[in-house]
This record gives sequence, structure tokens and C-alpha cells, in this order.
Amino acid sequence: MFDFVRKHTRLLQFVLVLLIFPSFVFFGIQGYSSFNEGRQSVAKVAGQEVTQAEWDAAHRSQVERARAQMPGIDAKLFDTPEMRQRTLEGLVQERVILTAANKLNLATTDERLQRLFASTPEFAALRNPDGSLKKEFLAAQGMTSEQFAERLRQNMSTRQVLLGIEGSAMGPATAADLALDSLFQQREIQVARFDAKTYAAKVNPTDADLQAYYNDAAHAAQFQAPEQASVEYVQLDLDAIKSGITVAEADVRKFYADNEKRYSTPEERRASHILIKADKSAPAADREKAKARAQELLAEARKSPAGFAELAKKNSQDPGSAARGGDLDFFGRGAMVKPFEDAAFSLKPGELSGVVESDFGFHIIKLAAVRGGEKRPFEAVKAEIENELRQQKAQQQYTEAAEVFTNTVYEQADSLKPVADKLKLQVRTLQNVTRTPGPDTKGPFANSKLLDALFGTDSLRNKRNTEAVEVGPNQLVSARVTQHSPARKLPFEEVKAKVRDTVVAKQAAALARKEGEAQLEAWKKDAAAATLQPAVVVSRAKPTAEMPRAVVEAALKAPADPAPAWAGADLGDQGYAVIRINKVLPRDPAVADAARSQAQYAQAWAAAEAQAYYTALKDRYKVQVTGNAKAAGTAEDVASGASR
Repeated sequence: MFDFVRKHTRLLQFVLVLLIFPSFVFFGIQGYSSFNEGRQSVAKVAGQEVTQAEWDAAHRSQVERARAQMPGIDAKLFDTPEMRQRTLEGLVQERVILTAANKLNLATTDERLQRLFASTPEFAALRNPDGSLKKEFLAAQGMTSEQFAERLRQNMSTRQVLLGIEGSAMGPATAADLALDSLFQQREIQVARFDAKTYAAKVNPTDADLQAYYNDAAHAAQFQAPEQASVEYVQLDLDAIKSGITVAEADVRKFYADNEKRYSTPEERRASHILIKADKSAPAADREKAKARAQELLAEARKSPAGFAELAKKNSQDPGSAARGGDLDFFGRGAMVKPFEDAAFSLKPGELSGVVESDFGFHIIKLAAVRGGEKRPFEAVKAEIENELRQQKAQQQYTEAAEVFTNTVYEQADSLKPVADKLKLQVRTLQNVTRTPGPDTKGPFANSKLLDALFGTDSLRNKRNTEAVEVGPNQLVSARVTQHSPARKLPFEEVKAKVRDTVVAKQAAALARKEGEAQLEAWKKDAAAATLQPAVVVSRAKPTAEMPRAVVEAALKAPADPAPAWAGADLGDQGYAVIRINKVLPRDPAVADAARSQAQYAQAWAAAEAQAYYTALKDRYKVQVTGNAKAAGTAEDVASGASR
């Protein structure tokens, strides 16, 4: 099965696409009015509703697929209002395209579906030799042949809606040149930097300047003390349970005895053979003739065992091993046909078999060597077995404890002591926990889902336990706030030094900008007076760390005809730059392959055309989207709080 997966990755990807195709494939557009009657509508396409239930189901499927593909990722990252809104947009788009396929009569006929299945190489692994569908493979994916056919039909039909637009869209050559020029064009420039830090000594802001900056509402966020909480929490994890488990030696020995094969090296044998071919379906006379020839060769081999390899080279009809003197290298049980295997595993090194008959013909086997078959001693694997048994017991105990943990922190939500006493856990404390974890935060409070629960309305207002949150594999945490400090603006005196540094930097940048702009105007009139750095070549396609992005953008945006030309770049708090554009250079061929760039631009143009056509289809089918992910999330939060 695993070999099949490795060999047919693209096929499996296609089948997965069909598996995750929305459920409305089966019902069709007409079936939705009765199926969803009475359910909350979040969108309409051509008068047909997309319901809240469909939206929720589609989003759950997306989160589950994300977790399956990336087991270590926090699924909470995908369960945001923005991601939920994207899910709804995706549902609407699929419904629009399906509607268009039906309205435009683009349905795939049975004949075309059969022809595509029979002729497309992509489906070769799904076809039996007679051309029929391999139902057992689909069954392993949870699909019937009817479901596969219907989903494939819908997929083929909907692809036709945008395929014609994407396949025929052609961007104008002039537009392509302009677009590619904006990315790949190179210019030789010289720069003069007016760095703000060199002007810092020239500014001396007054206390009034500092107070005005501090009081400006636009700057309030710079002087905020973050929201913080002191918390206590309990953690249930598999490792802690495992550390308290001991295993009796009798149990270890029993496991060793019951799983003897796991601790034995499989026996392998190296043999050579001479094959006289005789297919099992060959006439009896031909097989007797082949057997007689094998008997003759066996007699020769017994007379001169040392010459077996030479005898095999001259007489064996096995093309794979004859040139090597019949050598088959080492093989284990199950690698050869049974008659051959039974004979090879009954010989001692150096011994010859009799004539062995198989479906391929008649063999003469000589055993060269035996390896493996040794059993690792108990003492060598004792620690390994103990660890495995402790892991098994810990997993069982963790599953039982996790249910107790989850129920207790919810049912006795005013304290963590009951769950700690019941499961013999330690109640730990932590100070200065913030709503957003810092980059160096470790442990459970780096988990955004736990922090969201901790800083939720119910937890902050009522000081209740959070729900049991899975912060890692086999790790559950519940926490409660003991003290909460809302975000607040720090007093002026406490941040005065920071305010002064900020104001000095801004005033210095303003001085640098003023002088830079003055020099720009002066050098435009008298270029010989300009003091510039050595010339460099810049482009958007090859940014460098040495040249600020603002300088590159200003240099490439400025009209360069006639050259030389001048431009200025505001570097914000860093200062100002004066730029002289000496000349425009051709595109760098190492970066801008002409054919590939044109192809990429054509793809982008086709995507834009397809998007425009989709927008027109939305208008045609009167799409209305009423679902709001943020509002839905708020409602869920309220419901969650009320249930407590």
C-alpha cells in the first residue's frame, strides 16, 4: 500500500481534491431549497442559499485538513474571523461556478466522462486491465464508484467555466513590456545620504515639545503599559504521568517472550542457482526435457562443486543472475517463490540442492552463506521494553485523567485546587502574563488559544478557570486570573527619557530632510558641485541590503529622460537621500529571462481576466453575502459566556 502511495502521489492529490469538494456536489443547486429550509442564510447565489451550517462545516473541514497536514501547528491560527470569511468566500465562489456550469450547459456527459477516465494517464493506476474502476482503492478513501464518478463529473464541468477565459487571455505586448520593465529595469545611480543621526546634536527640544508629543493621541500607543495578569495554572501531561509509573520485571520478561520476533534479527541466506526455464503452462514433454537437462547439470555440479559459478554462467537461463555465476545475494523469507525458499532454507552453507521445480522451471541451488537469526539478549532490550510498557500505561492513564481534568476544571470553575487534589497536580503561579506572547515565551503561555481563553470576558470578569486547553501533544492546561492590570498609559515622568529620544530623532530627521531637499535643488542647477557616492546599479528584481528600498523606488520612479536626472527619497526617521540617475540600463539577463518573464506575465494576465469574469458572474447571478465572521465570533463568545 505504501509503495502505491509513493508511486501515485499526483493521483492521490487529485482524489483528495474530489474528496474535499463541497457537499453540494451531491445535492445540486435545486436540492438546496428544501434541504436547508429554516436554516440561517449567510449568502445567496441565484436565489439559492448558503447556510450557516454549511459555512461552519466547510470551515471545520479546512481546519482539520490543516491539522492533518501540519500536526504541530496551532489550529487556532486558522480559526480567526479573517480565515472564516475566506471560507465563506470560497463557498460562494464554488456555488457561482457550479451555477454557471449548469446555466451554460457545461455538464459533462457520461460518454465524455468515460473517455476522460479511459484515456487520461492521471487515472491509469485507478484502472483495472479491462478498463474498469478499481473499487477497492476508492473504498480505502471512503468513496464508492458512484461518488467518484459524480465528483469527477462536477469537477470537469466546473473547470470548463473559467478554463476558456484563462486559456485564451493574452496580455498586450506593450503592457507586458511596461509591467516587466517596472520590475527588471536597471539604472545606474549615485547617492548622497543625509543621515538623521548626524543632526541629533543640533536639536534641543523643550519640555513643552516633549509634553506636546506625549499628549498627542496619535502617539499614545508608544507609551502604553501592556495588559498583564497574574495567573495560577495546572498542567496535565503524559511525561509527568509516565515518570510515576513502574513496571514489574515479570511483566517485562513476559513481553520479551511474547514478542520474540521483534528482538531477533531476520535470518537471510545467500544462494546461487542455475535455472532451466519451463513455464508451468508449457507442454508436459517440454517440461520433462527441461527437467532432464537440469538433472544433467546437477550431476556436473556434484562432481565439481567449486565450478558451480562457471557452470551457471554457461548454462543458467536466468538473465538476471547468470552473468554473476548465478549469485542471488542475500534474501529473507518471502522474497522467493515457496519451493525455492523451502529448499534454500533447508541447506547448509556449501550444500547443493536437488532439482527444485517452480512455476519458472527447474532450479539447482547452492547455498553460500547464512546471516541473522540471532536473538538479542533480554538484558540488552530490558530498558527498551520497560520504557514501552511505561508509555503504554501512561497513555491509558492520561486518557482517563484527561477526561477527569476537563470535567473538573469546568464543573468547579472557581478554583484549580479541586482538580489538583484529585489528580495530584501542582498549582503553579506566573506573573506578568500578557495577551500576546513575546518572541522568547516558552511553555504553555506561548499558546495563543490558552491566552485567548485566559483573557476572555468570563475569565477576567469572574476569575473562573479556563477550559482545558491542549497546548501540545498529550498536554492539557487550565489557568485562572488572580490579578489583572488593564493596558494603561504610563505617566509622563516615567517615560520622559523615551519621549525625548523620540522627539530628538524626529527633529533630527526633519533637519536632514530640509537640508537634503535644499541640496537637491542646488545640485539640479549646478551638478558639478554635487558630492555623491560612487555609482551603483539598482533594480527592483535585485534589492541589496546596502541600498534602502525607498532609494531604489525613488530612483526607478523618477523620469530618466533626459539623463542625468535627479530625485529625492524621504527615509523617514533615517533622514533623506539625494539621487542622481546617470543612465538606464537593459534588463539583467541573469535575472530576467525574457521567455519565462513573458510566460509569467501571461499567467498573471489570465488570472486577472478570470477574476474579472468571475466578478461578472457574481453580478449576473445576484450574489448576496450577509454572513459576517466577526459578528459570528462575537455571538459565539457571548453564548459561551452565558453557558458558564
